Amino acid sequence: MIYPDNFETKTGFAEIRTMLRDLCLSPLGQTEADGMCFSSDIEAVNELHAQTNELRLLLEANPDFPLNNIFDARESVSRARIANTHLEESEFFDLRRSLDTVHKIVGLLHPDDPAQMAGRALFRLSDGIAVFPGLVQRIDQVIDKYGHMRDTASPELLRLRRELARAEGSVSRILHGILRAAQTEGLVEKDVAPAVRDGRLVIPIAPGLKRRINGIVHDESATGHTVFVEPTEVVEANNHIRELENEERQEVIRILTALTQHVRPNVAEILDSLHFLGIIDFIQAKVRLGKRLRAVSPVVKASPCIDWIEARHPLLELQLTARGNKIIPLGITLTDEKRILVISGPNAGGKSVCLKTVALLQYMLQCGLPIPVSERSSCGLFNDLMLDIGDEQSLENDLSTYSSHLLNMKHMMRQATDRTLILIDEFGTGTEPQIGGAIAESVLDKFCSKGVWGVITTHYQNLKHFADTHAEVANGAMLYDRHEMRALFQLAIGRPGSSFAIEIARKIGLPEDVIAEASEIVGSDYIQSDKYLQDIVRDKRYWEGKRQSIHQREKELEKTIARYEEEIQDLRQQRRAIVAKAKADAEELLRESNRRIENVIREIREQQAEKEATKRIREELRSFKQTVKEEQTVAHKAHGLMSDDDFEKKLAQIQQRKQRKEKRKQEKAAQQAAVTPRLSTEKMAVGDTVRIRGLKSTGTIEAIDGDMCTVIFGDMRSKMRLNRLETAVPSSPNANPIETAYQVSRATRDTIDDHKKNFRQDLDVRGMRGDEALTAVQHFIDDAILVGISRVRILHGKGNGILRTLIRQYLSTVPNVVHYADEHVQFGGAGITIVDF
Repeated sequence: MIYPDNFETKTGFAEIRTMLRDLCLSPLGQTEADGMCFSSDIEAVNELHAQTNELRLLLEANPDFPLNNIFDARESVSRARIANTHLEESEFFDLRRSLDTVHKIVGLLHPDDPAQMAGRALFRLSDGIAVFPGLVQRIDQVIDKYGHMRDTASPELLRLRRELARAEGSVSRILHGILRAAQTEGLVEKDVAPAVRDGRLVIPIAPGLKRRINGIVHDESATGHTVFVEPTEVVEANNHIRELENEERQEVIRILTALTQHVRPNVAEILDSLHFLGIIDFIQAKVRLGKRLRAVSPVVKASPCIDWIEARHPLLELQLTARGNKIIPLGITLTDEKRILVISGPNAGGKSVCLKTVALLQYMLQCGLPIPVSERSSCGLFNDLMLDIGDEQSLENDLSTYSSHLLNMKHMMRQATDRTLILIDEFGTGTEPQIGGAIAESVLDKFCSKGVWGVITTHYQNLKHFADTHAEVANGAMLYDRHEMRALFQLAIGRPGSSFAIEIARKIGLPEDVIAEASEIVGSDYIQSDKYLQDIVRDKRYWEGKRQSIHQREKELEKTIARYEEEIQDLRQQRRAIVAKAKADAEELLRESNRRIENVIREIREQQAEKEATKRIREELRSFKQTVKEEQTVAHKAHGLMSDDDFEKKLAQIQQRKQRKEKRKQEKAAQQAAVTPRLSTEKMAVGDTVRIRGLKSTGTIEAIDGDMCTVIFGDMRSKMRLNRLETAVPSSPNANPIETAYQVSRATRDTIDDHKKNFRQDLDVRGMRGDEALTAVQHFIDDAILVGISRVRILHGKGNGILRTLIRQYLSTVPNVVHYADEHVQFGGAGITIVDF
């Protein structure tokens, strides 16, 4: 029950309904908005809110949700019930698009797996809604995508339209010929074009010249300066066109009548589907309204309850936002223990706004609309909402303001129950304050005895005292800054508020003697009690500010702690990543060192080095492995078993050990450099002593031809590129014996000549195992370097690419190899590797 009849106007809900209608996409949705009403059925109210929430989520997940084509075809569909009637092309076009939208929406709400949507509000709403894909397909055969009848709707229509097009073309040609002749004779202006009057093609001409053209005058311009003449030559042709147009229209009517017969048996189901479409339109309007008002659709409890956090009056918020201001949210609580809230405070302090906020939001809630409160709010259901606000004077009924208030009180006391929410503004005003306050207190006591829920605003002290002495009634105050003399628009529940009448009178400039005399009239007790109230409000506001400040600092402290914990976690993850990377780098270094040392050992073996040298190199390898293991152990301990100081000390020890080994390595390299021929950076010329890069045997340049040269190594001549050579200072007669040991002996020269005669540029390792193939490639590359070949080919086949990978890994470690790649696709492609030196 809603009281009085103008409840929506007084609370501002009429404006909310108008906003909702404007957000609807069609008259179908607007009809639903007009029919929206207050409900006290808990299941119905929760179903409405569930529908809104579900559609909001669907629209967020599906931006292409089909809401573009919603049309009100109810009138035309209802007319289809009458026999021998037909819908027009535009009506069929609108009906087709609306039915297609229904089909798409029902398809989304009824997926292939019904379990996905079972139990949901929109699933229940769409359950049983009929769709008409066959009718849509039949309409598509007749009406095109622009809403016009297709030429192919029937063979007769196609014939008539073709004949009509030919006739119109013939008339147009004849008329243009007559017009050109008239222009040539000067009867018609050059820029004049044929016109249409009453569906017939005519020529515009000046009135004085109309007799110069044989024909029928059909019309005259508004100014009288032009007449429209149909030449005699085209009269019959135009008559024929009119006949064809009539025949075409009769055929169109016949087709539309036949198509309407497909609609007639399904009128009730189609109207039901259009009603469903209107509900969907209405729900999407509620979703859009909720976004505009920053509102939520909460779950509503069956029992009466109001526990709203950050409640806002939607209309006031829109007005303030438009002016660049912000609304101050309210915290409003009504419970079983405190069912009635008596709000006091200064004028223009927000008491009436608070009251209207409760009235409007509760009404919106029980109409199924989202309300602007925090999601943490709790909402209950009331059977009745009763409002007494504003001036209800009536000359017709001979009612004064106070009489109208008493009449409302009488109705409320008679009809109110323990599930009624009463909303009374300025309770008891309109008559002599003492008796008005007494009557108001008596009425309030009656409300308490009936268990009524309510929000009441007042200035009367006796009502404030009543709230303090009755358990089910709570005092509330609209806060006011006494120092700045301005309203704060904040509701504080638990203490009464002062009207600040003396302070406000002093602020607006009333004489002090008037204020003093008024204070004497009311007496010192009233003044003191009002000051006590002001002090209480001031202290409450001070401690509330302290509490909020402490709460804010606690939140900042929690954020700081959380940030530190997150940074610590990040540091731990970074340490793990660094340790893992160090371990991976160490393993890669170990593998690389193994490859290099094995190459050195192979070279020593091939050069028949002493066992002591081999033993020394292997000892260095073991030492390197031990260092890597120690680093891994340190990394493992740093991960969780060592302190930071121990970790730093261990790292320092390993660094020192590395530095010592690096120093020894540099000293060893210096010793080797002492016995190695000194390199020269001068440009090579005939007669220079040179050696092949990577080898120690020296020779003499005999001739140079561009970037090629002939070099004599002992008794052997070899042709090669200059960039494969490097100059070396020849050994002096008094050179150290170690230096002369690098000269080429007679046996070595014979070996080189023998290799050069028998060397082949292709090596086939297909079918070999990996180690076997790698050994063959190593010897093959050494021979190629020895005999001075510039390019060789290695045939390893494609297969899984294992041999190819092993061979190329080895080639990347040979200094003399300048390039390697796949052979041209015509000569073997990836199955052959070519090597350049």
